[in-house]
Amino acid sequence: MTQQGRPRGPHSGRQDDWWSQLYDPGSPDTGRSGAGDTLDDRYASVRRTMGPATAPPASPPPAAPPASPPPATEQEPPAQPPATTPASDGPEPAGPGPVASEPAGPEAVTPDVPRSPAHVGERPPTYEAEPATFPAADPAALSELVPDTVLDGAHYGGLTLRAASLRGDSARHRGALRRDALLTARFGSGESALLLVAVAAGGRAATGGHRAAREICHSMGEVAGRSHARLAEDIRADRRDALKPGLQRLTERCYGKLRAQAAALGVQPEEYTADLRCLLLSADPRCRTRVFFGWGDAGLFRLRSGSWRDLETGPGGSALHPGESEANGSGQEPAASSAGLLDPSELADLAALSVPSTQRVPVPPPAPRQDPDAFRFRATEAQPGDVLLLCSQGLAAPLRGEPAFARQLAGAWTDNPEPPGLAAFLADVQLRVRGYADDRTAVAVWEG
Repeated sequence: MTQQGRPRGPHSGRQDDWWSQLYDPGSPDTGRSGAGDTLDDRYASVRRTMGPATAPPASPPPAAPPASPPPATEQEPPAQPPATTPASDGPEPAGPGPVASEPAGPEAVTPDVPRSPAHVGERPPTYEAEPATFPAADPAALSELVPDTVLDGAHYGGLTLRAASLRGDSARHRGALRRDALLTARFGSGESALLLVAVAAGGRAATGGHRAAREICHSMGEVAGRSHARLAEDIRADRRDALKPGLQRLTERCYGKLRAQAAALGVQPEEYTADLRCLLLSADPRCRTRVFFGWGDAGLFRLRSGSWRDLETGPGGSALHPGESEANGSGQEPAASSAGLLDPSELADLAALSVPSTQRVPVPPPAPRQDPDAFRFRATEAQPGDVLLLCSQGLAAPLRGEPAFARQLAGAWTDNPEPPGLAAFLADVQLRVRGYADDRTAVAVWEG
């Protein structure tokens, strides 16, 4: 009997020999390649030999055979199958290909951006570095809520703009609303577009100071937007004599609306007001004229070659902290700020009563205040490498009063060849220092 169950005939031996030669696994291959044939290769060979009529009609066509290695030549030895290694419980050795790096986990931290705000001096301020309490909300007036922090930025031609507004440590501790307001807007398109940035700060004792700051920013945006074509043309032509009176009229119109709103609310004008600073920029990359104007207390500074200059003190400005590097080269704040006393900004806060203190708290002298009724205007010609800083009083005060603060901020913005990103800019602006816990709003322009 054969393996198929058929009786053996006179030629069974020759048939069995043919069968053994074809299917015997020990028989050598007759092809040109030294590699062993697979079962699919042998099936394809039989089908080519017997013809397609022998295949079952309903069976699907066989899969294409895998590409076989090229035939061996006299110059190239036959390809050998890869050697196998015994399995083991340990890890497999790394292959010759590149090893993909594992994705960064939650512990990965960008080295340029700290995870918590830094501080100047030996000890941090009294308040916590992060927001502690949400402001109280009225279900019928949810539009009154103000976010803790606002970030914005843009890039036009050779200038890069960064803007940030954040609650101060005192407001975060008490759950008060941010009194500073920030408005960034573009009017027009192309090189004739006008860029407006408005910064306002409501007074601490003012009723609804956050509303007054937001209203004065929006009012200025409305009047500047309606006149953006003329303003952009005057800035590109550097018509400073026409810009100053025109912007003063627009500013007075905005404060007139604020006084009318105070009368409608039944409060005194000084109880519903805000300090204002504005910056006008042309989107034309050939225009280097930067126009600043406003009313009340705030700050306008220029950082050039690592040195700060206060541009609000006169036509040419004045240097900040001249010669302070020799007097206080250690980078520490003055001794009066680190003597364990309460922050001067905490003295008017009820929340400061819960801070334990065993020493007598001296009453600080009032800070010199500029004439609030004086309109301020400044047009300057920017140079490559300059950094122009427009800020509210919450940032201008430590910049003027703390040499270590000004020095560290200057180093952060001059040691790097590129302007900081939004997150890095926020980390720079919220650099903490004892004695200054008000809201901060800053707009910086890097000139390329």
